[in-house]
Amino acid sequence: MEKELVHAEFERVRLEFRQLVDSADSAGLRRLSNGTRWTNRQLLFHMLLGYLIMRALLGLVRMFGRLPPGVSRWYAQLLNAGTRPFDVVNFIGSYCGGSVLSPDRMTKMFDHVIAKLHRRLDAETEADLARGMHYPTRWDPFFKDYMTLADVYRFPTRHFDFHQRQLTLTQPSD
Repeated sequence: MEKELVHAEFERVRLEFRQLVDSADSAGLRRLSNGTRWTNRQLLFHMLLGYLIMRALLGLVRMFGRLPPGVSRWYAQLLNAGTRPFDVVNFIGSYCGGSVLSPDRMTKMFDHVIAKLHRRLDAETEADLARGMHYPTRWDPFFKDYMTLADVYRFPTRHFDFHQRQLTLTQPSD
């Protein structure tokens, strides 16, 4: 894995997130996004959430990556069976988080989580990055059946880029 590529991706999305929030007016933040049931503000929180959950995802790989592969396969199947409750929690969490947190606070949180991910990535060894586990593929289109720690570091940026295309912060006539 080329750590510098991931560092560059993290910085790109950090700056893009800041630009999206700084250029958005209150009407744009309240507007419904394209293809979701969230407003743009709630979707921005959901994009941030993709990075906030990294601590848990990295911890899971560290733990399950040391166990026999069948254990994480079983765990992924269990999580796949709970997709409906996950979808509800995912929706409500982003709905509430995007409704409660100010755009300025989201930007500060984004900067903070990216800084932490830079430090964590720098501390990873090649052996750490090669360790992996099975994931619940029904939870997110960017989860693969088996993901290494290196794959997990790339996940939130793919998630971010996908959802960025759903934002409708400006109207076509703007």
